[in-house]
Amino acid sequence: MTAYIRALVVRHPGTPPAVEEVHLPEIGPGQVRVRIRAAGVCHSDLSMVNGTLSPPYPLILGHEAAGEVVEAGAGVTRVSPGTPVALNWAPPCRTCWFCTRGEPWLCPSANVAALENGSTLDGEPVHVTLGLGAFAEQVVVPERAVIPVPPELPWESAALLGCAVLTGTGAVRNTAAVAPGDSVVVIGLGGVGLSVVAAARAAGAGPVIAVDVSEGKKALAEAAGATDFVVAGDSLSKDVRTRTSGRGADHAFECVGRAATIRAAWRAARRGGRVTVVGMGRGDDMVQLSALDIFSSARTLRSSVYGSADPDVEVPQLARDVLSGALRLDHLVTDRIGLADVPAAFDRMSRGEGARSVVLL
Repeated sequence: MTAYIRALVVRHPGTPPAVEEVHLPEIGPGQVRVRIRAAGVCHSDLSMVNGTLSPPYPLILGHEAAGEVVEAGAGVTRVSPGTPVALNWAPPCRTCWFCTRGEPWLCPSANVAALENGSTLDGEPVHVTLGLGAFAEQVVVPERAVIPVPPELPWESAALLGCAVLTGTGAVRNTAAVAPGDSVVVIGLGGVGLSVVAAARAAGAGPVIAVDVSEGKKALAEAAGATDFVVAGDSLSKDVRTRTSGRGADHAFECVGRAATIRAAWRAARRGGRVTVVGMGRGDDMVQLSALDIFSSARTLRSSVYGSADPDVEVPQLARDVLSGALRLDHLVTDRIGLADVPAAFDRMSRGEGARSVVLL
């Protein structure tokens, strides 16, 4: 079966994306066709448009999504038509060195910014963001890129689990291993940053200090569980020390992806503290720290790629947490939109407004 579907495409770098008619390929062995029901607007999608990343074009945007399987190719055993699934934008191969040592989030085959999957636009190949291109009515993806979720899970919740929630929660639980009583500062309160806040509170951390350039994020931060809110500025490290008995935070999470905010997180952490970079930044945005500062502060600086998580294991667990009430996501969705509204959502994101816009299809 072949299909023409509507999808959000950016044709050239720096040009606005638009809804276009795209031709999807027939599915092959080991592939599935998924009807997209909900897709979150992530900052990584904006990075594909504004030059932070340089993927090949034309490009179908979108990677944080959920939907139902409508067709399964030969050899597919994980799902069947009608199965509700969350999409996995970094499906590991399960056979490489990283996968076999328990680090599937570092699998080389899982970290592809954009690729061709047989989809075409005006008869020419079109690339798909992070192997998915999920701002579309349907997608064709490998079986390992879908994760079954309970049918009672709301579509928008299932979509968020595949990126923002897994990334933020995993950064707290897996990468940083936040413990009860640890002090935490979170810089950047988009969907990922708010997920970090919520996970830190769930881990028993305190205080949990939420930081953003916009005062309008205060209510969202408090809804996520922040004990304190600080507007970002030159006095940030002092503000954090004031709230942490003069030491600085045990854990500082940077959820923006900029050298300036990575340095701010470094300064906000205590001596011996841990700085976890969750945001994805530009390749030419260099972080400068002095050799003496690195030595004398005894801080640890590391990144969290996809929450240092195995999505096949952790997405189903997060789904169960949502259904049991242990994990609340309602504060994350601030706008419900259509495909054509995504550029406006990018504008709101650039201005620091709201948390997550979700496309409903």
